Amino acid sequence: MALLVHLKTVSELRGRGDRIAKVTFRGQSFYSRVLENCEDVADFAETFRWQVASGIDSNEMLEIQIFNYSKVFSNKLIGTFRMVLQKVVEEKHVEVTDMLIDDNNAIIQTSLCVEVRYQPTGMVGSWADEDFLGDEPLHEEEKDSQETDGLLPGSRPSSRPPGEKSFRSKGRQKTKGGRDGEHKAGRSVFSAMKLGKNRPHKEETQRQDEPAVLEMEDFDRLAIRLRDGLDPDSVSLASVTALTTNVSNKRSKPDIKMEPSAGRPMDYQVSVTVIEARQLVGLNVDPVVCVEVGDDKKYTSMKESTNCPYYNEYFVFDFHVSPDVMFDKIIKISVIHSKNLLRSGTLVGSFKMDVGTVYSQPEHQFHHKWAILSDPDDISAGLKGYVKCDVAVVGKGDNIKMPHKANETEEEDIEGNLLLPDGVPAERQWARFYVKIYRAEGLPRMNTSLMANMKKAFIGENKDLVDPYVQVFFAGQKGKTSVQKSSYEPLWNEQVVFTDLFPPLCKRMKVQIRDSDKVNDVAIGTHFIDLRKISNDGDKGFLPTLGPTWVNMYGSTRNYTLLDEHQDLNEGLGEGVSFRARLMLGLAVEILDTSNPELTSSTEVQVEQATPVSESCVGKMEEFFLFGALLEASMIDRKNGDKPIAFEVTIGNYGNEVDGLSRPQRPRPRPQKEPGDEEEVDLIQKLSDDETDEGGDLASVSSSPPMRPQITDRNYFHLPYLERKPCIYIKSWWPDQRRRLYNANIMDHIADKLEEGLNDVQEMIKTEKSYPERRLRGVLEELSCGCYRFLSLADKDQGHWSCTRLDRERLKSCMRELESMGQQAKTLRAQVKRHTVRDKLRLCQNFLHKLRFLADEPQHSIPDVFIWMMSNNKRIAYARVPSKDLLFSIVEEELGKDCAKVKTLFLKLPGKRGFGSAGWTVQAKLELYLWLGLSKQRKDFLCGLPCGFEEVKAAQGSGLLAFPPTSLVYTKKQAFQLRAHMYQARSLFAGDSSGLSDPFARVFFINQSQCTEVLNETLCPTWDQMLVFDNLELYGEAHELRDDPPIIVIEIYDQDSMGKTDFIGRTFAKPLVKMADEAYGPPRFPPQLEYYQIYRGNATAGDLLAAFELLQIGPAGKADLPPINGPVDTDRGPIMPVPMGIRPVLSKYRIEVLFWGLRDLKRVNLAQVDRPRVDIECAGKGVQSSLIHNYKKNPNFNTLVKCFEVYLPENELLHPPLNIRVVDCRAFGRYTLVGSHTVSSLRRFIYRPPDRSAPTWNTSGEVVVNMEPEVPVKKLETMVKLDATSDAVIKVDVAEEEKERKKKKKKGSSEEPEEEEPDESMLDWWSKYFASIDTMKEQLRQQEASGIDLEEKEEMDNTEGLKGLMKGKEKARAAKEEKKKRTQSPGPGQGSEAPEKKKSKIDELKVYPKELESEFDGFEDWLHTFNLLRGKTGDDDGATEEDRIVGRFKGSLCMYKVPLPEDVSREAGYDPIYGMFQGIPSNDPINVLVRVYVVRATDLHPADINGKADPYIAIRLGKTDIRDKENYISKQLNPIFGKSFDIEASFPMESMLTVAVYDWDLVGTDDLIGETKIDLENRFYSKHRATCGIAQTYSTHGYNIWRDPMKPSQILTRLCKEGKVDGPHFGPPGRVKVSNRVFTGPSEIEDENGQRKPTEEHVALLALRYWEDIPNVGCRLVPEHVETRPLLNPDKPGIEQGRLELWVDMFPMDMPAPGTPLDISPRKPKKYELRVIVWNTDEVVLEDDDFFTGEKSSDIFVRGWLKGQQEDKQDTDVHYHSLTGEGNFNWRYLFPFDYLAAEEKIVISKKESMFSWDETEYKIPARLTLQIWDADHFSADDFLGAIELDLNRFPRGAKTAKQCSMEMATGEVDVPLASIFKQKRIKGWWPLLARNENDEFELTGKVEAELHLLTAEEAEKNPVGLARNEPDPLEKPNRPDTAFVWFLNPLKSIKYLICTRYKWLIIKIVLALLGLLMLGLFLYSLPGYMVKKLLGA
Repeated sequence: MALLVHLKTVSELRGRGDRIAKVTFRGQSFYSRVLENCEDVADFAETFRWQVASGIDSNEMLEIQIFNYSKVFSNKLIGTFRMVLQKVVEEKHVEVTDMLIDDNNAIIQTSLCVEVRYQPTGMVGSWADEDFLGDEPLHEEEKDSQETDGLLPGSRPSSRPPGEKSFRSKGRQKTKGGRDGEHKAGRSVFSAMKLGKNRPHKEETQRQDEPAVLEMEDFDRLAIRLRDGLDPDSVSLASVTALTTNVSNKRSKPDIKMEPSAGRPMDYQVSVTVIEARQLVGLNVDPVVCVEVGDDKKYTSMKESTNCPYYNEYFVFDFHVSPDVMFDKIIKISVIHSKNLLRSGTLVGSFKMDVGTVYSQPEHQFHHKWAILSDPDDISAGLKGYVKCDVAVVGKGDNIKMPHKANETEEEDIEGNLLLPDGVPAERQWARFYVKIYRAEGLPRMNTSLMANMKKAFIGENKDLVDPYVQVFFAGQKGKTSVQKSSYEPLWNEQVVFTDLFPPLCKRMKVQIRDSDKVNDVAIGTHFIDLRKISNDGDKGFLPTLGPTWVNMYGSTRNYTLLDEHQDLNEGLGEGVSFRARLMLGLAVEILDTSNPELTSSTEVQVEQATPVSESCVGKMEEFFLFGALLEASMIDRKNGDKPIAFEVTIGNYGNEVDGLSRPQRPRPRPQKEPGDEEEVDLIQKLSDDETDEGGDLASVSSSPPMRPQITDRNYFHLPYLERKPCIYIKSWWPDQRRRLYNANIMDHIADKLEEGLNDVQEMIKTEKSYPERRLRGVLEELSCGCYRFLSLADKDQGHWSCTRLDRERLKSCMRELESMGQQAKTLRAQVKRHTVRDKLRLCQNFLHKLRFLADEPQHSIPDVFIWMMSNNKRIAYARVPSKDLLFSIVEEELGKDCAKVKTLFLKLPGKRGFGSAGWTVQAKLELYLWLGLSKQRKDFLCGLPCGFEEVKAAQGSGLLAFPPTSLVYTKKQAFQLRAHMYQARSLFAGDSSGLSDPFARVFFINQSQCTEVLNETLCPTWDQMLVFDNLELYGEAHELRDDPPIIVIEIYDQDSMGKTDFIGRTFAKPLVKMADEAYGPPRFPPQLEYYQIYRGNATAGDLLAAFELLQIGPAGKADLPPINGPVDTDRGPIMPVPMGIRPVLSKYRIEVLFWGLRDLKRVNLAQVDRPRVDIECAGKGVQSSLIHNYKKNPNFNTLVKCFEVYLPENELLHPPLNIRVVDCRAFGRYTLVGSHTVSSLRRFIYRPPDRSAPTWNTSGEVVVNMEPEVPVKKLETMVKLDATSDAVIKVDVAEEEKERKKKKKKGSSEEPEEEEPDESMLDWWSKYFASIDTMKEQLRQQEASGIDLEEKEEMDNTEGLKGLMKGKEKARAAKEEKKKRTQSPGPGQGSEAPEKKKSKIDELKVYPKELESEFDGFEDWLHTFNLLRGKTGDDDGATEEDRIVGRFKGSLCMYKVPLPEDVSREAGYDPIYGMFQGIPSNDPINVLVRVYVVRATDLHPADINGKADPYIAIRLGKTDIRDKENYISKQLNPIFGKSFDIEASFPMESMLTVAVYDWDLVGTDDLIGETKIDLENRFYSKHRATCGIAQTYSTHGYNIWRDPMKPSQILTRLCKEGKVDGPHFGPPGRVKVSNRVFTGPSEIEDENGQRKPTEEHVALLALRYWEDIPNVGCRLVPEHVETRPLLNPDKPGIEQGRLELWVDMFPMDMPAPGTPLDISPRKPKKYELRVIVWNTDEVVLEDDDFFTGEKSSDIFVRGWLKGQQEDKQDTDVHYHSLTGEGNFNWRYLFPFDYLAAEEKIVISKKESMFSWDETEYKIPARLTLQIWDADHFSADDFLGAIELDLNRFPRGAKTAKQCSMEMATGEVDVPLASIFKQKRIKGWWPLLARNENDEFELTGKVEAELHLLTAEEAEKNPVGLARNEPDPLEKPNRPDTAFVWFLNPLKSIKYLICTRYKWLIIKIVLALLGLLMLGLFLYSLPGYMVKKLLGA
């Protein structure tokens, strides 16, 4: 099915201009060619064709837009024609002539004639191979003519009468234009504004936001040229993306970034804080935590007999490796039981994740998260406990926002804070990962052939020289297959099985083919499997699956050398430079059912046999054809210029003749034809008979003939190809998996278009163009169209190709993702408003990442193409082109982006040789045409070449049409002249040690080059020079060259004195082309100057301002060219300046410079700087400062303001930079350059007169601001800024507030009276600090919440798909928090007020989580600091500027057009000497008292071997150096210093304050941990008044005493005087008026004795706090604060070494002296004693079997200790032989401890080991542990159960043993919690728990205890005895008689045993014995008696 649109003419156009038409159907647009200089009729006569997959619906629309085309600006829309296709569907052929409508849906005169056809049925079937040749059944002869047409020299398909048949080549050309971005040659930022599909009516437009298309008048405004001097903002920055985009389709964009950055090592730091562990499995373990990163292990200390140890230990691991290696390292956290010197301990459980997972977290860290431990040797067991830790990974230059280390509340919610990335379920299951290794192919030779050749010679044995095996690395484990001896094509069919938790927290699996060798095995090639790309964790997701598929491996070149310098490439580091091998593998994952008893429970890696798969499962083998034509080879590095050079193209091993195949590969049999195989039959009809069998005779030609280079200039050579262009072609066989690549290409196209659009929008925002939001809407529209187009294309032939499970699943998930992305783009488009552009831009960036991620295909098919430059059969330099970019498809969107295009390639050095400066230079520049496709699609392979050539074929192919040529001979050539207008460059890199460069530019075009002149000592050269290249010969058709000129390369060098040149940077440009028959005039000519971004390696190295025009020399020779007018500048030699129409229009500006002073100048050439001077230069004019006569004594200038006048371009974007240089004036008139600074943009210094009509200038009317007596922080933050004319009053009476509070106090809170009102005397500075930190956290939380809320409101209705907004986990957490809130707040009324009321009790200060400077713009409100640089710019992009700074210049600039408006100079008090810098203070030296308060440091980098540090503070200011060495804090990484230091300093000599933290060492020098530098001078002079922060409230005594010697009223008076503001007018009491603002507030103050006195200070302070609202002069004043500054160490640049909290007060010495410094010394812990009486136990499990009777009993005792003091544990006596589980003790423990109430921690000081020098202080949560044990005499005691009570919040004990249940301890039921610090005395029953075999808790006993807390003083007054001793002894327990030890009282035990239980039994036995005895006696004496009786004796 197809839709054809034949656009005939557009008539009645107005004016004259270039026209272009855009035809859109189903979101896919085609562009016509540009018709130049049309008058009223535009005769397009072009046909467009859409292949339609599904039938056309009768209500679908066709849209045609006609534009005025402009190369520089956006195309201006003339009108639109829309047509519903109903009639077309019915009649199949319609011709229409109709009027166009404009933007506002109004009909305009212009009319359009168009013919539309629809071919509904089987013309085109699905996109199968039948359609590859010819679009419809043409007649044979017609077809032949068409095929030859394109190949004959002069003809072009487009010269045919416009008909459908020649559509193929033309259509491709047009559609390319549509695709390559709708930028024309120049570049306007507004590319491709699109109309909405259905425009609303005019009335609606008003209601909606602006439509997505510029309205007419905007366009007119925009299109006015610069020359007319009206709109300065329409010059665009030519960014790299745009510069090569053009209407044309013959060239693809070159990539400007050269240097590979992948393999380069960087600094990384992994920091892990192990805080504590919980719920460890095992009875009574002694846990140690081991932290392992890569191969480094570190251990915590050991904690004895506890299941919940507390460590709080911090570990740091430093690495210097490449990112790939770093992110694959595994972080493993394991808990080991009883490790010591002698034994390694047993593993309790471990947790692992890779560094990359941490790095990809927000802020690169997990903070306070719980890691789940599992046992790798026993996968059927459940979890083994939790470890709470912080993990952070910092790269160089990352600054991590650490959450503020305040008194962190213990988050008990373990499940809600697991150490897992978002989206990973908490319950991970065990899974098996099967990596199936089938076979490999194409392996290189891996050992010397010496022995092999001998063998071959003697015994004729021929062996493959490689012994491969495969090794797989995953999650820290590795497994390997067997070794296949001597095989280039080994067959394994084995699988490597890993067992790990699923989803795994390790993202990549590394598969490596290695060569087994007796000495050492080396890698042949490496492939990484990214598990994220082969699985999907969504609801409709799938488990990781892969293959069976071939993966290609790349690495070093294939020739074998003993020491391969590029071996790293084979290990997978850096970009491979050659194909190494391909491996067929598969991957499957099986989730294990751990309950299955047959399961092997170990996680050892196993290797098993795998079932072999058939060859066909990876796809049908097809013959592919790669064609390339070398159109130009230039810029060949002179090192390679002396030998002949050839270029070799390879794909896989095909084409590699030097070191490719180890033996000739067997040619693949061509697939047999089956009768049903239509495509084959089809093919035979199409090709002539002698071609059907061309498989045999088409030998590949893979390299160009060697040719000796010719000299271009002193650096570069070129190959003289001229009109004869060599070709290469290669046949190769690969599995046909094109569909994968097609889908990737479609997504890549969408992503490229999106990226280009986003760059446009950013550019527009950057250059402050109007309406960036409209462009963004256009971008989103294109995105949604592209997504829907993908759905229709990707789905259509799923059945036609053999696909793996991954292919099917990926297709489904890509379709789902793109569908949702299309939806989201649509909804986002509607939400783009002017103020939301930036946010929406960020969301669009997410789309871009997502698209790029999806487009990366994990299953390779065709290997990449390598182009090597060969010299003397050696490989010199290479370029690598992904094969998917070259792949041909008949569907437009599936086409590779470089297929059938001329691509400019820059060849680079392989591997490490390309790092650094070697990687910046180009080895060669190639213009290469490439085409890759199936052999049977070959007929199109020349379609994209520039026309005008004849083919030269090899002898055997001479008569064959589809036989590829060996070279092309161009018969058409055009003569051109190139004019390069090099105006200026800015912000170049420094090439000399002076910190400057001597730059010149070299311009390359084809094989010519020219240089500009060298300008000495500048980073911003203004060459103002026109370079003319004559006699340029370009091959090809004239009109093609017009749209598609070759690119110009501009390189900028630094000329050295020795004649050597250093490379500074490179950029590309496309010239504007004028053909001989065009007029040289507007709108295209003369060209505009544009900015081109210069790159060096990957770093931006400045901008070039230039214009380029390429003029065709017609038949009349150069006489027709526009004259080169303008003077030849005789002073500069024969140099032509840039002509008038092109150079910018200039105006006269005055630049005023404020010279303040110089600071921190370093030595120059070992000599100190003594008499410096500053030279300012801009556009050739300048001014010098006065000389500083003695830099040591006073580094300030005595003349403050000077000015100079200069002519600058009117367009601010073209302003040249301003140079600041500092020179040192030495004796004998010598000058030495000290350093320089370049101000690249003067925009921020332009003076714009204030708008007098603005409301802030309106001082009529009063605004009243009232003060609540104690304002909660939150209300201030949200206070509405009041408009100057409004009149607002918010009154709160103090008295009422007080009454309210008392009322509430009486009423509600009998619950917890202590909480209500803290005692003033109890409060200190730390109370204020902790309260403030709580506030800060609350604010951050609210910001996050409100951020989420806003987003939610906006997004949730439409974009469920945008992940990361609110994950399920977060939702759950939020719900939990809600629940908490609800349970806390008693009722809606009180609940909302409660927190506010609580807050307002303590005065607070502001805690800034960052430096104060970042909050107040560096205090550069009028005094700016310019860093002076010296020395070369580093090679490494990471090299910091810091090392090059040699000093700082302080001053400012102000520029304005002359003359200035009068009203400025007429203002009162205007002093002409100071010009614009009115009211600046004097810069004479001034003495200042500097008071530094250091609060504490957090997360210090450990400095000692034990992973700790002994930090102390050192402060330097000028000559003062304070080292507080005596007060070092032992073994602490989070020390609290709490000290203040007073220093007297004199500004300006001593103004840089350095606060450093050192590590104290007993022996040797102390190490610097880190330091922070503060510029005090900028703070001192700033208008923000940073000398002494302004408190929230004013009080004269107590913890919140006013620190400043000046009272608020004095400060206010002074500010008003300095700012010339009317005021302050005080009175009546409690009211002050400043300007038009009135402030009211309390008018009385209490002194120490409670007396009230009247005061004005409260209202004055209120005025100060709202000073920023005062008209004209207002600005934010610095509040009382604590700032958090990062500590940096010069040895580890860019990586934070910890943070320091401090603040600085400064007091001028000529003012009244300040009071004594605040006392912020750390709180001393308070001494307490905890008395625990263990009364009884009950229901204790019975552990022992009785010796005699086998009865169950237990010998119970109870053990107790406070956490952290295990060595002071106390045991009760033993209750022996308890038969019921009841035990009676009446035993008392005594635990003395030191406690910090503010932090809720116990403080312990103890020596770490016997060797420690001093005690270490630990802070540990206050927790009491009680355990029950069963005493054994000969074996170890048995542990029965335990409970841990957090003394601040533990469950209240039950009243009786019956009510005491297990749930009290597990927290499953809500139990009232108690705090021993509030209750003081608590008694009750508590449950004791232990884990059973199934790892579940079970109740093992209950204990009745009484806790009693006393302070040390109370305990002294009221002493008690330990156990049952005096004083206050406890009575003996009443134990049953059975409680004793049998071997101590054997008789007693016998008595018990016999008497109690066996009494009756014994009696019975005795009676029975007696009976027996009597019977025996009876029997015994019976015979005697009988005899007697008988005999009668």
